[in-house]
This record gives sequence, C-alpha cells and structure tokens, in this order.
Amino acid sequence: MAIRISILDFELIKMSSSESEVNRNNNEQITVKKSTFNIVIIGLIITIGVAAFFAGSYTSTLNSNQISEEVLDKALAKLELKILQNQLPTKQPALPVKISGDNDPIIGNADAPITIIEFSDFQCPFCARFHTQTLPLLLEEYIEQGKVKLVFRDFPIQSIHPNALPASIAAECANEQDKFREMHDMLFEKQNEWNKLEPSDTLSLFSQYASNIQLEQNAFDSCLTSGKYIEEIKNDLNDGRKYGVSGTPGFFVGNDQVGYVELKGAQPFDSFKKVIDVQLDT
Repeated sequence: MAIRISILDFELIKMSSSESEVNRNNNEQITVKKSTFNIVIIGLIITIGVAAFFAGSYTSTLNSNQISEEVLDKALAKLELKILQNQLPTKQPALPVKISGDNDPIIGNADAPITIIEFSDFQCPFCARFHTQTLPLLLEEYIEQGKVKLVFRDFPIQSIHPNALPASIAAECANEQDKFREMHDMLFEKQNEWNKLEPSDTLSLFSQYASNIQLEQNAFDSCLTSGKYIEEIKNDLNDGRKYGVSGTPGFFVGNDQVGYVELKGAQPFDSFKKVIDVQLDT
C-alpha cells in the first residue's frame, strides 16, 4: 500500500532542518549539538561542603563497630544516589528534581512507585539495544512486579534518522488502540527492516505492522497519514532539551518525592538496578 501525505513530508523536512550535526560519544550515545535552540546545560554542581557533609556523616557511622556490612553498603548506595541526583539541572537544588512524563505511553503499572522516563528514537541502534537486551531484565525484576513503570517519550533525531518521526507517529497511533507495547516492540525488533527505506515506503510497512498486530486498519492508517501527533512529539523533544537531553537513549529514574537520577546511553541492567534498589528502599 503506497501512502502519501504532504503535511507529514512537510513536517519531516521542517523538523529535519532544525536538527544539527550529531556524533557518538564514549557512552555509546548519539549526541545532538544544537545551534538553533537556546539550551542552557547546567554543569555538575556538587560542592565540597555537601560532599564533606555526607562523607562526615558516613565516617561518623563507621566509628561504630556494631554496624553490619549490609548497613554500610546501603549507606554507600544512598550517598552515591544523592551525588547522582545533584548532577541534574535544577533551579532549586534543595528540592527533588521533577521530570514530567507528560501523557505519554506507559509500559507497566501506572501506579508503580518508581518511574523510568525514557527519551528515545525508534531508529537509534543504541535505543534498540536497550529495548532488546536491558528492558527484558527490567520487565522481569521490576516492571512485571509492579515496582517500576516505563514512560516512553519521543526524541527523534531527524538529521540522521529520517524515519524516526514516522515510527514515533506509528507507535502513538497504535497507542490509540491500546497496543503501544506491541508496536513499540515490533519497531525495535524489525529496525533493520525499515530504517533505510524512503519515508513513504516506511509508512506502508508500518501499516503492514498494524495489520500484523491486529489493529483496526482504517483507523490506524488515517491516524498515521494525518500527522495528528506531530505537535505531541515536538513537545517531547522540547521537554527533553529542557531537561538537558542531548542524545538517545536518555533516562530519568525516580519519582517526584525522591527526585530523579539521569542515566545516559544504552546503560546495562546493573546501572538501573543500582539506582532503583536504593530508591525503593528510601
């Protein structure tokens, strides 16, 4: 099925022109340097006084011979978590950092105490690595147990991933029929099948994917070609930039009470586990 839509092509060109040159960093993350947006990235602010306070508190605890190794490990983990939290940009360092999940699709129990907010690009190979290697472990240990939920926010990097925006729209359209997870999984698992196609051919293939996961075809195709979710995706992009996201995948782990810890790139399961376990224990 050949699907043509002028508004989508226009928006793709418009969004592509606003993106700047992208390179890969040592964290296996694709980073975006913006010249057309006023982005202020606040550096890592951990004062010697704060560090000394926590170090002193921990040292005074060490003076007791009655403290178990488990207690010491927890104290170290909480100190590390506090340091990670202080790395996030915030106008009020004394308060927990808040990161909005907007109204984006959720994988897991919406009432889970800990949230992973992901800014992702369906065409990004490192995002696909996270979703095929790390996410299954998070699902097994935390998400399916109701302890953690994952909020998926779109961050398509059009300058190098011209099919990322159509893929985001396809996932949003599937979400209308309560099948975001099915489309999400298919897009990442079959990334090599569609990532080098022309955008119009990509739309036709996504329509086929919709049929494979038994979506109502006419409703999906109408949604896909209307461009109705372009503004929603732009909002995700703007929020990501506001939070200092410069590449994909980017994660914020936590909640409004304990604050959020930022994890950059396709981090292994252990990186998430270290943060989540301390937050659940807080």
